Amino acid sequence: MNSLDWAVLIGYFGVMVAIGVWSHKRVDDVSDFFTAGGRMPWWLSGISHHMSGYSAVMFTGYAGIAYTYGVTSYVTWSFPIAIGIAVGAHLFAPRLNRLRSRLHVASPLEYLKSRYNLPTQQALAWSGVLLKIVDVGAKWAAIATLLSVFTGISLNQGILITGVITGVYCTVGGLWADALTELGQFVIQFLAGIAMLVAVLGKLGGVGALWTVWDRPELQGHTAPTAGPYTLTFLLAYLFIKTFEYSGGMWNQAQRYMATPTAREATRSGRLSAALWLIWPLVLFFPMWVAPLLVEPKKADASDAYALMTEQLLPHGLLGLVIVGFFSHTMAMCSSDANAIAAVFTRDIAPALSKAARGWTQRAGLVAARWSTIAFLGLSMAVATQVNSPTFKDIITVVIKWVAGLMGPIAIPFMLGLLRTFRKSGPTAALVSWAAGLFAFWLTNYGLDGVELQIQIVAPLATSLVLYVLIGWVKPEDTPERDAILASLDGDGGGEGGGASAVPAQADRAGRDRTGRNRTGQPLG
Repeated sequence: MNSLDWAVLIGYFGVMVAIGVWSHKRVDDVSDFFTAGGRMPWWLSGISHHMSGYSAVMFTGYAGIAYTYGVTSYVTWSFPIAIGIAVGAHLFAPRLNRLRSRLHVASPLEYLKSRYNLPTQQALAWSGVLLKIVDVGAKWAAIATLLSVFTGISLNQGILITGVITGVYCTVGGLWADALTELGQFVIQFLAGIAMLVAVLGKLGGVGALWTVWDRPELQGHTAPTAGPYTLTFLLAYLFIKTFEYSGGMWNQAQRYMATPTAREATRSGRLSAALWLIWPLVLFFPMWVAPLLVEPKKADASDAYALMTEQLLPHGLLGLVIVGFFSHTMAMCSSDANAIAAVFTRDIAPALSKAARGWTQRAGLVAARWSTIAFLGLSMAVATQVNSPTFKDIITVVIKWVAGLMGPIAIPFMLGLLRTFRKSGPTAALVSWAAGLFAFWLTNYGLDGVELQIQIVAPLATSLVLYVLIGWVKPEDTPERDAILASLDGDGGGEGGGASAVPAQADRAGRDRTGRNRTGQPLG
């Protein structure tokens, strides 16, 4: 990097902070901070949903997979995510939106206390927060790894720089800042991705290289849709998992659906995100697929291949733009996760731990939300410094095995609890399925030797799913109050913006706190 590249990078950081400061004016209460007050247009929500779904791990861990196995990286990663989001856009997005518009909640998990009970809500909240600390730690490590390749700064210095910048804008501006910076990041990423594609095609002889390079010896086997450990079984397992995860199971995507004005716009948001996942990664992946023709990676897993290729092919200025593109992915995902975790902590965990938290004013709640965001970012940055330790092994292990494996037990009670089909599954089904899923993760990853990767990632979710359904059938725990909550989430009822009037009496009471106000702090009735 030279001074021009640094100028691009510093300018990008400045713009992100400026957007955060501007967004501060749009945040008056916790509803604005966590769900944008339900005023986010569907197209902005869709772009934000897409951008918050992947990070610089794509340019490190997945770049290594693309270098080694070729198009398998797309077929077994981006493609199933696109399909999963498309399914979730119709099945889950409208219901998640109605959590805000009809039950008046600001956190995705607030409804669980009434849908199940307090222990269930707390079990899912605590386990999800701890998982996300590790997950986001892996993301910080990924971007710091790339930064070290270009600048020579240490891993810890890179973690500190990216974490602090992200912390400033997402703490000040909440979900509005997240979405608006993600829009800017999408534009930057688009320009950077096109620049890299053009540079690679120029090096390989022009546009014709898109279909003529595949017979070269270095790319032998690179057109196979599945290869290595990424088999057809892995693909189906990943599709199964990502349908839940990217439809709201890990909370930050759920917030994007909650932030739109209506359930119909939430569905449109999901469709846009699915389309972007289907098309855009093809542009990003092509340079990684043909990287064996251009560079020799220094790391055994080839996770540095994309960064080395960028340094070799791009002139200064464009190099800085691509580096900014790396940052845009990671900062988008990490800031969105930070906002989601802050929502869960201040709305779900803190009130269960402290009587004072249950009586927070709007100002006190907003201050708590911002401090919770800072605390989460700090903890995840601390974990990032250990991500390559024997405990975590490496970045891609954390992302694929830990997140995909542990997400299921958390997501199953949360996501299926939105559907009337599973109304008989109550607190017992939720807690048993959660605990058994966590045990299945430990057993397949650490208790048994030689378990295949696809079994490791799908076993926890499959265990939770089977037990959730089975226990609900054997020991039904549906009640009129729980049925009323599900009825309020299912269908148009009293209108998309129905507020308290659109919610049956039992569900309406679930949205009240001790002061007679709803969960956003506004008087009810």
